[in-house]
Amino acid sequence: MPDTAPNISAEQAENAQPVIRQLDDAAINRIAAGEVVERPASAVKELVENAIDAGARRIEIAIADGGKTLIRVTDDGCGITPDQLPLALSRHATSKIDGSDLLNIHSFGFRGEALPSLGAVGRLTITSRAAGAEAGQIAVAGGAMEAVKPAALNRGTIVELRDLFFATPARLKFMRTDRAETQAINDVVKRLAMAEPFIGFTLRDVSGGGEGRVTFRADPESGDLFDALHGRLARILGAEFAENALKIDAERDGFMLTGYAALPTYSRGSAVAQFLFVNGRPVKDKLLVGALRGAYFDFLSRDRHPAAALFIECDPHLVDVNVHPAKSEVRFRDPGLVRGLIVSALRNALSGAGHRASTTVADATLNALRPEGMGAGPTEPRVYQMDRPSPSALRTSYQGQAPEAFNHTQPYVSPPSGFADLAGSYSARVEEVVESPATPDAPPLEALPLGAARAQVHENYIVAQTQTGMVIVDQHAAHERLVYEKLKYQMAENGVAAQALLIPEIVELSEGDCARILEIAEDLERLGLGLEQFGGGAIAVRETPAILGEVNARQLVLDILDELADMGDSQTLQARIEAILSRVACHGSIRSGRRMRAEEMNALLREMEATPHSGQCNHGRPTYVELKLSDIERLFGRT
Repeated sequence: MPDTAPNISAEQAENAQPVIRQLDDAAINRIAAGEVVERPASAVKELVENAIDAGARRIEIAIADGGKTLIRVTDDGCGITPDQLPLALSRHATSKIDGSDLLNIHSFGFRGEALPSLGAVGRLTITSRAAGAEAGQIAVAGGAMEAVKPAALNRGTIVELRDLFFATPARLKFMRTDRAETQAINDVVKRLAMAEPFIGFTLRDVSGGGEGRVTFRADPESGDLFDALHGRLARILGAEFAENALKIDAERDGFMLTGYAALPTYSRGSAVAQFLFVNGRPVKDKLLVGALRGAYFDFLSRDRHPAAALFIECDPHLVDVNVHPAKSEVRFRDPGLVRGLIVSALRNALSGAGHRASTTVADATLNALRPEGMGAGPTEPRVYQMDRPSPSALRTSYQGQAPEAFNHTQPYVSPPSGFADLAGSYSARVEEVVESPATPDAPPLEALPLGAARAQVHENYIVAQTQTGMVIVDQHAAHERLVYEKLKYQMAENGVAAQALLIPEIVELSEGDCARILEIAEDLERLGLGLEQFGGGAIAVRETPAILGEVNARQLVLDILDELADMGDSQTLQARIEAILSRVACHGSIRSGRRMRAEEMNALLREMEATPHSGQCNHGRPTYVELKLSDIERLFGRT
């Protein structure tokens, strides 16, 4: 054990009374830099946000060595007049608010801490020109500011930061590799580019000198907000996300939610594709992440994560953005309203998608079917030019090639000798095609989304024909989802039956945990869990959901509390109930190995088309794969 207390100096230990000192400006700025500038990516974020606030339409970012030796941000914004440059490097000096209302904030920055903090720990140079004024330049290194001098610049601002943390060498020891820091900068720029689709962004790595190489580029988008956002997300997250994303547009009590959320079958192994914004500001908020997870929890297993880019817009007075040094967290005046808006809007969009499944499922299937060498090398696959036969010629050819046992115009004949041992163990059946006359009220089955059943393979997979290709359906997974949705609907209509405990179980909690779980007691009661306060920090569990059978009430309550502390909400109880429904649906659905008649298969396809979420099973896996005829023909070189 040390002789002196660890939180006072040896000099203070000799004196009975500690001395309070006023820190100088240099120390204050370095302390502020420790809060605002965690790593080079933090500096890039602050400088790019300043450029956006200045009204820039194009922003170029150049970095070297992961941003450790150089960060340069060039914009075409409004600029700064020479007489204002020294004030821009002063603490708590800003043009974005007047200080009268700290909740009425419409800009990214508002504290006036970023530039003086960067100047305190690095070598900062600002060159700027405002409309109608001459260009000026000011430099500051380690907190020492130089005088403003004339400069040459057409318009906008260039902010150059060199040797970040040279004034605080201890911070350099905590920097990660250049590659990791560069990746972090990429992530920051991409998030800001999502928030501002009408602004062009260019990120350039100039390590080693010269022009360097462009690592990210996003030109300004055009059109309305949704078109611009869709184009920007396709550029950043990829065309696959854009193809499988659902448009989100909802409003409730002053809050607007817009953006795009991907289908459950387009899920990720981690939460890397979740982007959340509040009034245009990228945030990482537990409430919003929990709401996003809650909207998808019924469609994805716990090891899969949804992909989404969601934007919440509201009156600045309804949200406090000044609760985190890096402004990455926010606090809503009514968090329950925001959570409910996100969950309901996403679930409505997922329901509206019906049986739709991700296009990546078909792409993966085609890649698995593609012969080795096709598309893998620089050479194109060979294309075979063939004359396409007419439908009548095809029918004649098929009839001539059909085995006698499957010629429907003749009585059934036993298989020829040598194949008798295979007759009872076949695993594929072809259904007779019965063409029904199409009417405006009843179009042909092939015109429906999932087509007409044509065969059953391995007593588990239905092969259906559509007008544009074919569909392969996993009959067990599909019917399991249909039964599960019916059970959920019945539970929603009739409620969750509760079983009263003969002797209520008393669970001792801290007063904070007790208050936290009692806040959601009404929600838990709707799910069959009855709780009452029992004095102090104790609660009495009087009822549990009957469908769960015998349950450890204390552990259930603790699990709910853990989830509340971690995510701000709890889906534990509902997840357990719906897990039981899922198991019931599994046992009550069509089993693998059952032979189905044509009318049964078509009935299953029609029910899938009419049932929301039928495109994925209870674990988020696809229930069917659709292959386009053009893709199938490409596999055989018939393009």
